[in-house]
Amino acid sequence: MILWILFAIAAAVLWKLSQHYSYWTNQGIKQGKQVYLLGDNASIFFGRESFFDLLKRLYDQFSNERYFGVYQGTSPILTINDPEIIKQITVKEFDHFLNHRSFVPDGIDQLWSKNLFALRDIEWREMRSTLSPSFTSSKMKVIFSLMTECADVYVDYFLKLEKPIEIELKDVTTRYSNDVIATVAFGVKCDSINDKDNEFYLMGKRTTTFTFWRGITTLLYSIVPGFCKAMKLKLFPDDIYIFFMELIKDTIKTRQEQGIVRPDMINLLLEARKGKKIDDNSDQTVETGFATVEESSIHTDSTKPTKELTDLDIAAQALGFFFAGFDSVSTLMSFMAYELVVNPDVQKRLQDEIDDTLNECNGKLTYEALLKMKYMDMIVCETLRKWPPSIVTDRVCSKPYTIEPVNSGENPVHLKVGDAIFIPIVGLHRDPKYFPNPDRFDPERFNDENKGKIQPYTYIPFGLGPRNCIGSRFAILETKTIFFSMLAKFNFVAIDKTQIPVKLSAKSFNMVGENGIWIGVESRSKYK
Repeated sequence: MILWILFAIAAAVLWKLSQHYSYWTNQGIKQGKQVYLLGDNASIFFGRESFFDLLKRLYDQFSNERYFGVYQGTSPILTINDPEIIKQITVKEFDHFLNHRSFVPDGIDQLWSKNLFALRDIEWREMRSTLSPSFTSSKMKVIFSLMTECADVYVDYFLKLEKPIEIELKDVTTRYSNDVIATVAFGVKCDSINDKDNEFYLMGKRTTTFTFWRGITTLLYSIVPGFCKAMKLKLFPDDIYIFFMELIKDTIKTRQEQGIVRPDMINLLLEARKGKKIDDNSDQTVETGFATVEESSIHTDSTKPTKELTDLDIAAQALGFFFAGFDSVSTLMSFMAYELVVNPDVQKRLQDEIDDTLNECNGKLTYEALLKMKYMDMIVCETLRKWPPSIVTDRVCSKPYTIEPVNSGENPVHLKVGDAIFIPIVGLHRDPKYFPNPDRFDPERFNDENKGKIQPYTYIPFGLGPRNCIGSRFAILETKTIFFSMLAKFNFVAIDKTQIPVKLSAKSFNMVGENGIWIGVESRSKYK
């Protein structure tokens, strides 16, 4: 009798799951084969496929559809392929899709829930307006000197080495990214290439590395959010939060006591706390690069926060900025260096441009000269296309919205409040309809003649609309600065450890090579 009861329960559960995972097919929307409870993430969970490769595979499978359905764990998500729908959702009907998905369920983690990415509705609008002035062109010009100081430390480090050395790119680029973020966002001076175990770097690495347990935690967030909330299952260990909170509090206290003013994010937030509106008189005649996203006018209004910013609010923004910049920018740098190794003709042409720029600047690089380097920008843009650090972006429906049918066989798609969508950046960037021979690294796609021919809403390395990445200028400038400094003195070369073509690790949620991305660094002959 008990066996029959258990069998009936099991049958009922399986039937319920089959109904749940037919959510999209029941609406006439195509979807892939699902693994119950894991959804489309099964291959990631079992370490068979990277998230990058999973999204590209799904996009390719449904590349002829305007949209298709996926399941992240138990959560159904509509994935949008069509550039016109993407435009409608992210720009024209932005008020229907104002927010991102809640990465961490509400009520679990105050520090995470208050960062810019996680904030919603009016709280997000107010914080975005507060932070926007610190990422304009004029602010980038001010912090350019801080970036070059960091880059010089790395050049000096490699110059002291007596022979060509082998480096793992992700390791070196995360150290540089860490040092730049430390000085620009936190006012902390780090030297992670010489002091390899400094606390700031170790905390940053722990914060941004998705371990197996953290992957399980994020999966549980999507499957059983109520359980995670009841158990207070945080994304990061408590000591990480304590470190960032104490760092921010100490920084604020020191600045207030000593009257220290630095051109960084913390200073801007402290000014906002006093009720001051930071005006920006940016000279927009020189832009950071083609991939830079424009700031929406909704972020430049005069709305003041309805409540005073607390230390927690400031710490949350600093942590969010650190989390976003530490890994994504180092990913961009890693794959850009890799592509220069496997495409030595591209590297040589870039070095020629660097040499010409140095001659024009009398040996001292300026902000304006760096941003005028067209081939440098073409290479950065092409790296962002082929290897976008943000491989997907999302939105949540905040007002009922209908995607009207266009093609034969389509039905209206009625999105309800709370329904989520994916925009598969990696799929669009690797789609031969938009970028012929997409696996080829070709900076000429972004020369003056060709970049104007790119179909709108198919090249979106920093997202779209008012909710795009606030740090695009910062990421691009940081990348250009270190590559200029390094390639003026060194060549990047292939070594025995260099995996060509590189394969992404299926055992890490982060975008890394399965055996690391190894290259050699050697002095350029004319500097020997």
